[in-house]
Amino acid sequence: MAERREELLRAAVEQIEVRGVAAVRIADVAAVLGVSNALVLYHFSTKEKLVAAAFAHAAEADLTHLRKLLTRRTTAVRRLRAAVRWYAPTGQAKGWRLWIEGWTASLRDPALRNVAGDLDQQWKAELAEVIEEGAAAGEFRCDDPMSVAWRLTALLDGLAVQMTSYAGPLSRATMLEWTEQALARELGIDHATLTA
Repeated sequence: MAERREELLRAAVEQIEVRGVAAVRIADVAAVLGVSNALVLYHFSTKEKLVAAAFAHAAEADLTHLRKLLTRRTTAVRRLRAAVRWYAPTGQAKGWRLWIEGWTASLRDPALRNVAGDLDQQWKAELAEVIEEGAAAGEFRCDDPMSVAWRLTALLDGLAVQMTSYAGPLSRATMLEWTEQALARELGIDHATLTA
């Protein structure tokens, strides 16, 4: 039962990335797996519930990877740099199309808005925790880790929209440079210290 649900979620994520939230249908997800529409509806009851669950499924996978990066045994600065480089739209984080689709659909779908908002807050909390650890260890000064996390994720989200929606008007190197400069400024450290 859990295995089938997992398959349905993976298929839904794939279809949302290909077709978009508005265009994806229960039949599209069912067709990918060669199952009936009724089976998809048995597990999720509505398209909206399927989309919200698929979004949460994909975002949780990225969140799990973020947590792995942030719990490595190294300095807070190195963990934050690794997380920002991975999360950046030029990094390996999957699902920017899905996030952008989710943000758009959540304007009209309260259930998806709640899921997306909760996951967004978890991302910010994870980053803020490491920023707080680094400040406590004396690696840098930061009086308001949550505000730093908000500003960093806002920058990264905005860059992701630019890179995803407009087919990458800037180079990968430029994007990474901007994100690292922003992180260094937020932590009050030299860019050279960040990249050392």
